[in-house]
Amino acid sequence: MIKEKLKQAQNRQKSYYDNKHRLLEFEEGDHVLVRLSPVTGVGRALGVRKLCSWFIGPYQIMKRVRLVAYQRALPPQLSNLHDVFHVSQLRRYVPDESHVLIPDDIEIREN
Repeated sequence: MIKEKLKQAQNRQKSYYDNKHRLLEFEEGDHVLVRLSPVTGVGRALGVRKLCSWFIGPYQIMKRVRLVAYQRALPPQLSNLHDVFHVSQLRRYVPDESHVLIPDDIEIREN
């Protein structure tokens, strides 16, 4: 009877997990956003404050290292970070024309 109750509890917990779980996989050349968090060190490297965006990027996936780890291309300002990230720290980037920022012209004085 105890084994049956344990099996029922395991099945119930498995169904809760299966409802929320989604498998993330990326291919080489895909673009992803990287989560800013103290765990990854990305937030510390950029000097992040409270009221900033949660994700930075997009960055291109270079290769798949393991089942849940991906190597990505880093810009020069993040060269001090390790370039392999866990899949939980990545989010798929969906291209949008409104994401393109056109910088304003800056006038520079000679002095």
